[in-house]
Amino acid sequence: MSKRFSRLVLGFASVALFALAIAPTPADAAGPFQFHSVTPCRIVDTRNPNSATGGPIMTSSVTRNFPIQGNCGIPSGAKAATLNVTITQPNNAGHLTIWPAGSAQPVVSTLNFNAGESALANGAIVPLAATAPDLAVQPFVLGNGSVHVIIDVTGYFL
Repeated sequence: MSKRFSRLVLGFASVALFALAIAPTPADAAGPFQFHSVTPCRIVDTRNPNSATGGPIMTSSVTRNFPIQGNCGIPSGAKAATLNVTITQPNNAGHLTIWPAGSAQPVVSTLNFNAGESALANGAIVPLAATAPDLAVQPFVLGNGSVHVIIDVTGYFL
């Protein structure tokens, strides 16, 4: 083997060992929570008859708390959920905010919409409160309007 080839091989081996030394371990890569997917499942639909996960239609600035844990395969103890949040039939422009029930409402919206949107959706990863009902939802609709809200769950962090 030539000296030049030997130095090339040793140099490559050194780079490979350095890369292995700085690569994250599986524990580092996983973070504090593990993601678990579920078959998409409709957990809230305010177009349905009045219930804990159904109607009535949501009105402006009124907060409703919905149970996520214990439904659609989301176990008790889940720390956060991956959601597809949809609005339909808003009678005016506005926005929708979701957050863990029992905690301070954030100053950011999850979904912004205009009057007359047939349907508009956005994905969100939202922390959950420790106990159900664990997800707070509040629309703000201009003119004290209203909007239907649909929430599908696609996974959770535990």
